[in-house]
Amino acid sequence: MRQCPLIHRAATWFAAAALSLASAPLLAQPSDGDLRRALEAARAQQWERIDMAELDDHPLSGYIAYHRLRGKLPHVEPERVLAFIERHADSPLSDWMRGQAISQYGAAGRYRYLRQVADGEPEGTHRQCHYYTALLDVEPEAAAEGGLALWRVGRSQPDACDTLFDTLRARGAIGEPAIWERQMLAWQRGESGMVRYLGGLLGSRWQDARNALARVQEDFSAITQVPRCIGPECRGSDALFAAAMHGFTRADTEAALEAWRKVAPHLDLDPAVHDAIEHDLAFYLLVRDIDAHAGWRDDVVARLADPDLLELRVRTALAARDWQGVIDWVHRMPDDPRQEARWQYWLGRALEQLGDPATAREAYTAAAGERSFFGFAAADRLEQPYALNLERNSVSAADRERVAALPAVERTEALLRIDEPGLAASEWYNAVARSTPQDARALADYAARSGWHAKLVQTTITGRLWDALEWRFPEAYRDEFLRWGGTTGVDPYLLMGIARRESAYNPEALSPAGARGLMQLMPGTARQVGQQLGVGDPGPYGVLDPALNIRLGSTYLRDMLERYRGNRLAAAAAYNAGPGRVDRWLRDGPEAFDLFVESIPFRETRDYVQAVLSYRVIFESLANGGESEGVALLSAAEKSMRYDASLLARN
Repeated sequence: MRQCPLIHRAATWFAAAALSLASAPLLAQPSDGDLRRALEAARAQQWERIDMAELDDHPLSGYIAYHRLRGKLPHVEPERVLAFIERHADSPLSDWMRGQAISQYGAAGRYRYLRQVADGEPEGTHRQCHYYTALLDVEPEAAAEGGLALWRVGRSQPDACDTLFDTLRARGAIGEPAIWERQMLAWQRGESGMVRYLGGLLGSRWQDARNALARVQEDFSAITQVPRCIGPECRGSDALFAAAMHGFTRADTEAALEAWRKVAPHLDLDPAVHDAIEHDLAFYLLVRDIDAHAGWRDDVVARLADPDLLELRVRTALAARDWQGVIDWVHRMPDDPRQEARWQYWLGRALEQLGDPATAREAYTAAAGERSFFGFAAADRLEQPYALNLERNSVSAADRERVAALPAVERTEALLRIDEPGLAASEWYNAVARSTPQDARALADYAARSGWHAKLVQTTITGRLWDALEWRFPEAYRDEFLRWGGTTGVDPYLLMGIARRESAYNPEALSPAGARGLMQLMPGTARQVGQQLGVGDPGPYGVLDPALNIRLGSTYLRDMLERYRGNRLAAAAAYNAGPGRVDRWLRDGPEAFDLFVESIPFRETRDYVQAVLSYRVIFESLANGGESEGVALLSAAEKSMRYDASLLARN
């Protein structure tokens, strides 16, 4: 049968079209390079360089949209801001956009718009001031409460607070007592310019308060001579006595206590102010080892039952070898801190010293269940393995596949590809914070398999995966630690513990003091050790190289070990606080290793030494397949030697 010519031509056309479509290239997807260039242009608000339509399918297109919308603030309607926030709810872009809108709507006085986009009190003083300013006419009580909280600080606040404070002052919500209170807070902080400014806002009724302030500013001891009633209706007394005693206690604790005991019975202060003054006095009597007023001090410590004061009191008892006092003061602690391994260990030590080994063993057993320095020390006392409480985690193939496909993970990978590590970290930690426990483990697994050591450690913190030790203490830079540990003769697990504590494996870590890299070397130390090794000064960026940083850090630690006859406790303390301080502590040393650790006067260094030695136990145990058998917190020599001047190699 002959085919119809029309049908034949149609069939031929469709076949040719199909062949053409099959052979034609697919539409090009936006590349990371395109996005990188677009992001640079967006930050500069150079929109003529960007074709938004071409970038729609890229995982990071939201970052371009963020800069476009931010650039239109404060003139864009809040509905568009809210739509952006909802569309990017799984990204930090959502919170960033809300914060930008609050700042810019507030600065422009578009308070109705601000209220629409705000979701309760925002973070940051600047935005909080805009937020409460926006509430002045619609929720005046909330505005007054929030404004007063922002007012009651002894430092200058951002200009964004001016309208809020001026309005609250005009309405009487910030009255002269609040002005006086802030003036006293400014005096405590040494903000003399602010003290003068605030004094100028007070009326004539406050002249007696001004006179009293002038007297105690000149001489703290005049606190015993100023009127007991300060300001109208005595409304300035609390603030003046709190501020004056704050300064007096720090300047001369014994004289301050003498003055306080004279005036306190005659004052009608708020109980919280009274307790705060006595807390300060007791605290400084303890830290300055002033024993002349021990009875008064102990009465205050017992009455206030403040955990920090009780801790100090136990440490004072330890320094005096007052073992019964150690027991009594530990028993006064609230339940939570008292059950910590540290205090159960010291209970055991005290009971042992007083000849009660059975009860001491109970305390040591309670302590030994904890994975910590004193938990391990208690296990040593019991001659039992350490309780690592190791949680083994396995992630299914399905969970791995599902997590890898999460938009947040795709954005993190894309941000790393375009060299935006800060944005990548924000995306990643936001994803972890929002995740379920199951997903947090899958994300940790992803970070581990990707070799993201610093992100992995932070993932376990954000995800509260405290017992996932293989993730919390990964084998990061292991070969370098083994290499330079072997070269310098330094325990490589100690090096790992220091690096883990110092930088959490962020090779570009920079401390506020200027320490850099994995092992947080100060520039002067890096230069000195570099010259010692013949490699010269690595400079601020060369020291960030992980291999060089570990080499310099291990050499410096070797020098500290040599200084302290191979003692790792003293060397770790010196790595953190400097050898000069450790030399002084050893000259006043309390002899036993545990007493030396507890006697370190800096909390940071005290915690540091305990963490580093505990971490090295964990690293060595993980290297043993997760078993602590045969792993020791300290060597026999380190546990038995005297921690005093005899430990100084240069003594």
